[in-house]
Amino acid sequence: MLAQSGASVDVLTFTRGEAGSCGNPPVCSPDELPTVREGELHCACQTLGVHLLQLLDYADGQLQQANYEQMIGHILSAIEAVKPKILLSFGREGLSNHPDHIAVGQWTAEAFLLADKISALYTLAVPRSLAEKLNMRQIRPVPDEEITLTVDITSVWDRKMAALRCHVTQWSSSPMASASEERQRLFLGREYFVRRLSRDSDKDFLPNVLREYLV
Repeated sequence: MLAQSGASVDVLTFTRGEAGSCGNPPVCSPDELPTVREGELHCACQTLGVHLLQLLDYADGQLQQANYEQMIGHILSAIEAVKPKILLSFGREGLSNHPDHIAVGQWTAEAFLLADKISALYTLAVPRSLAEKLNMRQIRPVPDEEITLTVDITSVWDRKMAALRCHVTQWSSSPMASASEERQRLFLGREYFVRRLSRDSDKDFLPNVLREYLV
């Protein structure tokens, strides 16, 4: 939705996901997985109309052991390159308690504090009521009252599903892939965010395309 509105959306990724699944059934060997996952990421970015700014090559699952200042430096370099108005990242719960997600969220929050021209940092989240309704035990939700932005993505549903299917190694082994469309739309049809940090007192920094689809 942001890309279609004319906004520039840039993606920074720290690993190639080589510690993850090769798919169900496997579509590659473990040795091939980093290259396959990189191709999947390029496919998804192209489908969504976003720009893969940088794909770093840190070890998947070991980001919490990485040099803190160096990791923040990568994010600050990306900020300097594209001069974003808003940052999107993971929250303290890492969405699924994934240690890499938690680490990236911590670094991004620190980078926001050091880069004084960014309006806000939003973190992806799942409200507790939704996780409970879908009995999603692998998700680490946040209390509903912490959600500050809810976006209805129905208008780009097909594009989102196409991007998810680009990630064959992950999507093929996800319970959501074989779920009913009703369940898929309940979980994926809206996106939820927490405004973790902000330098503005109101929502004037939100792109118009987001305001139009706020729920």
